[in-house]
Amino acid sequence: MNVKLQDGILIFAKRECETCQMVEHVIGQIADKIPTVVYTQDDPSFPSTVSALDDSSLESSFAFDVEAVPTVVRMREGKEVARTFGWSRADWEKLTGLEGLGEGLPEMRPGCGSKSREPGVYDVLRAKYGKLDFKSRQIRLGEWDDEIEACFDRGWSDGLPVVPPTDVRILRMLEGTSRKPDEIIGAVPPNLSPITVEKVAVNAVMAGCRPEYMPVVLTALEAALDPLFTMHGLLCTTCFSSPIIVVNGPVAREIGMNSGINCLGQGNRANATIGRALQLIIRNVGGGRPGELDRAVLGGPGKYTFCFAEDESDPTWMPLSVARGIEPGKNAVTLFQGDGIQGFIDQRSRTPEQLTKSLAMSLLAVGHHKLCEFTNALLVLVPEHYAIFREAGWDRGRITEELHTAMVRPGKDVIQGAHGVGEGVDPRRADEMVNKFWPEGLLIVQAGGQAGLFSAICAGWTGGRFRNESKPVTMEITT
Repeated sequence: MNVKLQDGILIFAKRECETCQMVEHVIGQIADKIPTVVYTQDDPSFPSTVSALDDSSLESSFAFDVEAVPTVVRMREGKEVARTFGWSRADWEKLTGLEGLGEGLPEMRPGCGSKSREPGVYDVLRAKYGKLDFKSRQIRLGEWDDEIEACFDRGWSDGLPVVPPTDVRILRMLEGTSRKPDEIIGAVPPNLSPITVEKVAVNAVMAGCRPEYMPVVLTALEAALDPLFTMHGLLCTTCFSSPIIVVNGPVAREIGMNSGINCLGQGNRANATIGRALQLIIRNVGGGRPGELDRAVLGGPGKYTFCFAEDESDPTWMPLSVARGIEPGKNAVTLFQGDGIQGFIDQRSRTPEQLTKSLAMSLLAVGHHKLCEFTNALLVLVPEHYAIFREAGWDRGRITEELHTAMVRPGKDVIQGAHGVGEGVDPRRADEMVNKFWPEGLLIVQAGGQAGLFSAICAGWTGGRFRNESKPVTMEITT
């Protein structure tokens, strides 16, 4: 409860503060001579020298933005004109105009943190008593309604439970970015609905993100909305594909992303929830729901989430973001339109030439053995496989070049009908030497655990055959 004091003193205190206990009689001295209102944060009977107002709700402490106790505020004509906190005889005497306060006490002593500033409390108070300017439509639930079930009932879920997006959680999520809540990021397909930073925060909450993930989520969304990424087509496709997010730069370590053991699997909050946030945005804001505009015949696990960080611990390896034009040391995301994991196992090849031929055999199976320049591919090269290349002096450029060369085949072997198989390239290419991928269509990422010669291939979306219309997108992360 806030009392409208026109002229006088406001004091905020709590019993558990030793400094407040020390100045208990001083508060009484002031109240005897000046109109004084005391708010107590934890015990209505404290201080015993005055009749205090119970502020255990912390509404008044929040309204006056109290950071520490005791805090003494001078009011004049209903407005604050001065304040001090902690105990300082000189400051208290100057503020009150009274002399001889606290005789026998030390000249000064620091106070304690206000209960309104305890971890987690301030955000709750902001949501309860602050002037929120959220634009998102609020849903009011009944006292006995289950929040998680309500999210299911309203179709906000990808099939797994989501975190209910309360005001407090949204406020905390927005603290992860310097961008304004009402800033419009773009139009989300398929409905081309405008999305603000606030709406991103709502879905990031539901996905289970932490606030520090917000810059990555926002940049991943911006990349997905780049026309070159063709998110609308990727969503409406009948194929398996979905966005695969690769994160580069110091931010991956700072937010605890996994680039090592099981990095394409479960168990890491950042990996799991960043990718999920993007998928929920497409669903909840853009309207991309399975069975409606999402027409995937089978779909794939990546439609829940597919996000990981590249392992940049080996200085001999050029990160994917750098290879795609981002300055070294900068944070970036790359979005690749891809499918699930095609395992690659080769535990016997020990030279780069052997391993290149072996990898090429598996890469040729992407989409179909006879489909060429039809999809892109993402190769996740594990450290032990990369070590074979590194020890022979092969860098990213050499590995990529040699793989492309190893996958060139005579057109007569891959045309439609060849070898009794209907699928294949245009028969008019029978006399050509045909590449499996476009020159820029093979992306290589280094990641994974240190023990095991098991790399992975993620086939690209079939829209990749439209070389200049649909491409992976890389963007630098901004806060």
